[in-house]
Amino acid sequence: MIQIFGKSKCFDTKKAERFFKERGVKFQSIDLVKYGMSKGEFSSVVAAIGSVDKLIDTASKEYERQHIKYLANDDLAERLMDCPALFKTPIVRNGKKATVGDRADVWVEWVL
Repeated sequence: MIQIFGKSKCFDTKKAERFFKERGVKFQSIDLVKYGMSKGEFSSVVAAIGSVDKLIDTASKEYERQHIKYLANDDLAERLMDCPALFKTPIVRNGKKATVGDRADVWVEWVL
């Protein structure tokens, strides 16, 4: 089953939900800010996308407020788990595959 981790006011998260809904694909929507992400889910997503820094929303106010650009990679994972507002959304998971941001080009391949 598809999982969409997003933020309630994120345009791209709503776009991802609409993409799968229009194609009749069942998905689970998770509010990242409210519920966060389990360590297992986080590890799976990082393994699929290649690195933790791809998960960080560098345009967010929280990014500036927490001085994230000065953290080492080991500290990034911990900071993301502590502050889900730092995640770039949507994070769309399909088993061992995952995408970050609006990646309709990839999602199309998943639903064929």
